[in-house]
Amino acid sequence: MQTGLILQNLLSPPVLFFALGVIAVLVRSDLEIPAPLPKLFSLYLLLAIGFKGGVELQHSGLGVQVIATIAAAVVMSALVPLYSFLVLRRQFDNSNAAAVAATYGSISAVTFITAETFLVVSDIPHDGFMVAALALMESPAIIVGLLLVKLTSHQRHAGGIGGGVAWGSLLHEAFLNSSVLLLIGSLVIGLLVATFSPLGVETMEPFTGKLFYGALSFFLLDMGIVAAQRLGDLRSAGSYLIGFAVLMPLFNAAVGLLLSRWLGLPQGNALLFMVLCASASYIAVPAAMRMTVPEANPSLYISSALGVTFPFNIVVGIPLYMAMVQRFIPLAVLP
Repeated sequence: MQTGLILQNLLSPPVLFFALGVIAVLVRSDLEIPAPLPKLFSLYLLLAIGFKGGVELQHSGLGVQVIATIAAAVVMSALVPLYSFLVLRRQFDNSNAAAVAATYGSISAVTFITAETFLVVSDIPHDGFMVAALALMESPAIIVGLLLVKLTSHQRHAGGIGGGVAWGSLLHEAFLNSSVLLLIGSLVIGLLVATFSPLGVETMEPFTGKLFYGALSFFLLDMGIVAAQRLGDLRSAGSYLIGFAVLMPLFNAAVGLLLSRWLGLPQGNALLFMVLCASASYIAVPAAMRMTVPEANPSLYISSALGVTFPFNIVVGIPLYMAMVQRFIPLAVLP
């Protein structure tokens, strides 16, 4: 891996602010972000990236490669929980294995946004339609995770969770949770504005452009604090889950690289596709698992995704995946 890629990522403002948040916890500082602000910045980031993705989608159109890439992303979101479950059930019961597997089948929007920032700083072009893949990869993993619980619950007791899942609430949470709704809604709004009112795109630029990286830095400062606070939960998880939280993203990224080559994606899109495959949800999926699989231990699926996989991808994963892209995807495929 090129040393320059690592330094470039480590010295970017968002990553440095993430590190500052971790340090604040380790030195027992009283630094904290007031509770409403992280939620506000999270919503802002989703709105901005969704809107910009819709604008770019209007420019690129829904060609064969766009549709194939989005379809491949959705398939990965459904497949990752299946083989993750087979690995995890060697160490955990069905409920915990399914909850963690669903977490790794879904995505981290902030990791995706950080990877986009990395591409912008590196002056590597990428397409906005990848945001559509981001929006559509959240729900399948939740559904597959709950199906795994339903299909295996009879092994523990008849009429267990499988018979008591409120599927209406589950589907509502999977497809209409705040992050999915805001991403898709913003994507559609950006598409409509770019198509019928191009002046509106220019009007939104100060909000979705210049403010974006400052908001991302502020949000990652808070994520650094939260991630460091979760490290203590990993003691009860054990080395098996910690190893899984590092090795599974690497494996998923490798699968994503193979798919990117097969799809003929340019380097920027390939990196984003790999990041989508390698990231893990620490917001939407945990919320769904808490609601529908209450006996699964939240400290397992939240601490592994937020305490290990998220910082690994932010600090090490993104430059590592970019090095893999540059090694195996030739520049000739760039537009």
